[in-house]
Amino acid sequence: MTHAIRLLGIDPGLRRTGWGMIETAGNRLSFIASGTVTSDNKKSLAERLVELHDGLREVVSRHDPMEAAVEHTFVNKDAGATLKLGQARGIALLVPSLAGLPVAEYAPNLVKKTVVGTGHAEKDQIRAMVKILMPKATFNSDDAADALAIAICHAQHRGSASARLAAQGAA
Repeated sequence: MTHAIRLLGIDPGLRRTGWGMIETAGNRLSFIASGTVTSDNKKSLAERLVELHDGLREVVSRHDPMEAAVEHTFVNKDAGATLKLGQARGIALLVPSLAGLPVAEYAPNLVKKTVVGTGHAEKDQIRAMVKILMPKATFNSDDAADALAIAICHAQHRGSASARLAAQGAA
C-alpha cells in the first residue's frame, strides 16, 4: 500500500504568492487546498516580506505538508523587479525550510512541460490542465493555479536525482 505524501507548491511573488497543497499516493493526485498570500504595496519592502512570511507560515501550520517545491525566479529586463521577486522567493524557500521540510526547486519551463506537455504553455493552458488532472481543484488566482502546477511537477519528479539535489540546494 502506498502512503499519501502531502506536497506544497509555491509560486513566489512580492504582490501575490500562490500556494497549492496536494496529496500524492502512487500515481494518484488529490487536491487539498490552494490560495494566495498577498502583501500591501503601500508598506515597506521589509513589512511586505513579513506579510508573505506570516501568510506562508500559516499555510504550512494549517495544512502540515511533508515536502515543498518552489519555482525558480524568472529573470526579466527590470533588475529591480527581479531583485524584489528574488527576495519574495527567499521567503518562499525559508518558510518551509524552517518547518523542517525538504524544499525542491523547479524551472518554470519544466513545470509547464510536466503539466501541459510544452515548456511554453500559457496561463489558461496551465489552469485547464490543473483542472483536468485534479477536477476538484479550486484556485482564486493564476498564482494559486501555478502553485498547484508546481506541486504536480514535484509529485512527478520528486524521486529523481535532480529533485533530490534541488531539495538539498545543490542544483
